[in-house]
Amino acid sequence: MRRREFLLGFAAFVALLPTKVLAALWNKAAFESVQLKDASKYLNVDAEIPSADIQIVAPDRAENGAIVQVEVKSNIANTEAIAIFVDKNPTPLIANFVFSNGAEPFVVTRIKMAETSDVKIVVKADGRYFTNSKNVEVLENGCG
Repeated sequence: MRRREFLLGFAAFVALLPTKVLAALWNKAAFESVQLKDASKYLNVDAEIPSADIQIVAPDRAENGAIVQVEVKSNIANTEAIAIFVDKNPTPLIANFVFSNGAEPFVVTRIKMAETSDVKIVVKADGRYFTNSKNVEVLENGCG
């Protein structure tokens, strides 16, 4: 009977472990910020360096702001993270991708956009922050 209790307890521990690990990585304050500058502050972004080494593929005009595909590739050596911001959204921080050592700094995702705005990308590499942006015209509101 004790063996069964131990195995059930161990299985529950293993099942809950990833949730706790993910919760530790979740930056609640940054994702809940309603101002771009506050979201950046909570991600510890200080001085941003404009860089053409960040490639952004997104539509010039999005028919529906509820589904806007964004593709980002960083050609900056030692990229550690890629954050996606949309200034005119209710919460501007859309995503923050953290890369393990040696992972290719490339993401494709679909985002929601409330209205026409810049999609701003911030890349963290070697403790510095680089940025690039692309304006996307939204023809039909996606956030509400």
